[in-house]
Amino acid sequence: MMVMRIAVLIKQVPVAEALALRADGRLERAGLELEMNAFCRRAVAQGVAMATDGGGSCTVFTLGPAAAVEVLREAVAWGANLGVHITGPEFAGSDTLATARALTAAISKTGPYDLVLVGRNAVDADTGQVGPAVAQFLGLPFLGPAASLVVSKGNLRARLERDDGWQLVEAALPAVISCAERLCPPCKVPVLGRPEIFADRILCFGAPDLGPGPWGQAGSPTAVGAVRVLDIPRRRIKLQGAGPLQVEGAVKLLLEMGAVGPGAHRPAVAETPVDGMLPETCASAERRCRQVSTPMLAVVVEPGRPQLAREMLGTAAGLATAMCGSVTAIASEPLAPDRAGSWGADEVLQLTGAVGQEDVACAIGRWAEVASPWAILAPGTLWGREVAARVAVILQAGLTGDAVELGVEGARLVAWKPAFGGRLVASVTATSAVQMTTVRPGALAPLPTRDCTAAVTRLLVSPRGRVKVLDGGNDDDPDLLAKASVVVGLGTGVAAEDYPALRPLLDILGAQLAGTRRVTDRGWLPRSRQVGLTGLSIRPRLYVAIGLSGKFNHMIGVRGAGYVLAVNSDPAAPVFESADIGIVADWHQVVPQLVMELTGSAEMGALEGNEAASRSSATETADFAR
Repeated sequence: MMVMRIAVLIKQVPVAEALALRADGRLERAGLELEMNAFCRRAVAQGVAMATDGGGSCTVFTLGPAAAVEVLREAVAWGANLGVHITGPEFAGSDTLATARALTAAISKTGPYDLVLVGRNAVDADTGQVGPAVAQFLGLPFLGPAASLVVSKGNLRARLERDDGWQLVEAALPAVISCAERLCPPCKVPVLGRPEIFADRILCFGAPDLGPGPWGQAGSPTAVGAVRVLDIPRRRIKLQGAGPLQVEGAVKLLLEMGAVGPGAHRPAVAETPVDGMLPETCASAERRCRQVSTPMLAVVVEPGRPQLAREMLGTAAGLATAMCGSVTAIASEPLAPDRAGSWGADEVLQLTGAVGQEDVACAIGRWAEVASPWAILAPGTLWGREVAARVAVILQAGLTGDAVELGVEGARLVAWKPAFGGRLVASVTATSAVQMTTVRPGALAPLPTRDCTAAVTRLLVSPRGRVKVLDGGNDDDPDLLAKASVVVGLGTGVAAEDYPALRPLLDILGAQLAGTRRVTDRGWLPRSRQVGLTGLSIRPRLYVAIGLSGKFNHMIGVRGAGYVLAVNSDPAAPVFESADIGIVADWHQVVPQLVMELTGSAEMGALEGNEAASRSSATETADFAR
């Protein structure tokens, strides 16, 4: 292995989820127990291992208050050669753009480095923006999240996790890499193993050391506004008695509610507006289609994600209608103008020649400098996060990550994003001329299509091709859950080897499988099946939760479900607070009884879900079990 200088970027995060906001809208961390971000632990472990094996060095950087030095001490105790602490009142209130700017300045001051490693994302924000933003500031390729990484003769080869599968890629050093959880075991050093002697191996940089900035709040083009509790109203009917009686009662209630059976439907409940800010939808889209409109909303379309494109374009069309504006879809693969128009686009900006996220981002950045869009929306996927973060650096624009709702207030875009473990949603606005946000897949309801054909403008892109894709594959269709009318969600209470036992239930419901983060972390289901705060938001007619505790960070992902049925043997499981109907019994007994009741009910007739869907569910279950 070659001798390398490696930089690792880490973050200190609260251990507890009971967080609060300061008056300025930023996180209140005073008095909370803090630790190194879980994803950053992989980056430290990988950086130290690579430096040790090759006889190189590993320098770890963090931005934060005085207490953040503790994560540097832990990294040095693990084997890092040096820690760099960026701290001072000037850095207070840093958003992801300001954070990336400060980290880049420190890297440039102490570098150069052959490799910059970061965690996949931060557990207290989940935006995944800092790594790609640092790469853009440094002018480097970005790859991630890497599940394996090999460096040889100035080149690196990595197997990357994607939302729907994997890629084997190659790039020349230097580069920025984000580290997946499966890359390596995490670093972890008890407090007693971090002696004060490491103080002489930690450098402290203040704003004067890094230059004029702007730093902190002054360099952060986003502002946090109102915060509200994210309440998920459910019936919370927890059944009692013997298992078969509970199952019989549950099926009867599901039939009465219309969750299953002939004429099954979602509950007739209107979308809850965000402080009255939800705009009109596409009711007046035809009128807008005939106008020369401004302001312009741009929607970045990810290749191979039509369902997500439709969700975002429909919402953008609603926003544009409310403002008498227009919508431009930016596509790097061919997008039919009639299809784009039916989803809400007035124009398609067709990028020709772009082969990767860096190419797409640079093209959008150059276009936006001339076109001056009012806002740019990008998908909150691995692909979309890199594109958006790079564009934000190019434009020095405010970027809100992982929005679940959008609105307009005072001619500014308001993005609502989960905060504090998903218990709250916070409104975020950008102060920059171009406003940007990434949108969580599945969070926005797809709107009815319209009869409109978008105009097409083509933009030729000169590809840099610094990241070469050598191979790849899809583990799953990432839009399956978004389109499913029934989803069965699993926790670790259902072992992978037991998945075939669920086949009859999936068959009769025509359902798709989903899982909690712990399920996908163990590889029992693909990442594209992860639902929750760090996964997808879904909107099925019926969600059946089996063997999962129902913590808020998972249940936030199913707040759009029409009905929720929970099965758990623990009567105190939190999932019952987020369910319409709860069965308190062992799922091994409940599932066969559910199938029998659903099959035998005279009212069932024919459940939604044709034979093809059933066969697909059966095959899927067997494949996952293998």
